[in-house]
Amino acid sequence: MKTNIFPAIKLTMITLVFFSGVYTAVIWGVAQLAPNGGKGQVVTVGGKRYYTNIGQTFTQDKYFYSRPSAVGYNSAGSGGSNKGPSNPDYLATVQARIDTFLVHNPGVEKKDIPVELVTASGSGLDPDITSNSALVQVKRIAAIRKVSQQKVEQLIAKNTEAPLLGMFGPEKVNVLKLNIALDELK
Repeated sequence: MKTNIFPAIKLTMITLVFFSGVYTAVIWGVAQLAPNGGKGQVVTVGGKRYYTNIGQTFTQDKYFYSRPSAVGYNSAGSGGSNKGPSNPDYLATVQARIDTFLVHNPGVEKKDIPVELVTASGSGLDPDITSNSALVQVKRIAAIRKVSQQKVEQLIAKNTEAPLLGMFGPEKVNVLKLNIALDELK
């Protein structure tokens, strides 16, 4: 027993020190190299601060819609719904989102709605949508804001970020930044 217990205690102490101190310090140091020192990407509009790396809700038709959130965009409690694709409650929620989207976007067919506009992400706080999800909303926004569809499409193109290193993930558009740029249109 002594031959096993002392090495186990030693290993426990080493991992405790490593993960409580060394690992934490390394992660903190790497975060300091990130924009804004790892404190998130903050933008101030009209005297209010917003975090561009946390999803926001936009329900007015004059704005681009974000990806739905299973946690009501509450960053203190991020998470998915944990309901599977065959769960009747989940299917009813997705169908309600589809119906709502179709009411607010006449002329768009159900098959043309990108799945991310009617399903929540794993964290419930995804700040980005794909450029296709933005483009499907152009007609509604152009009509409400009385600007050309081409101008709105150019705004989307200007705010589209390429995949990481040109190959990881899809093109994406930060919804908050896009809506801020939309408000700045003359």
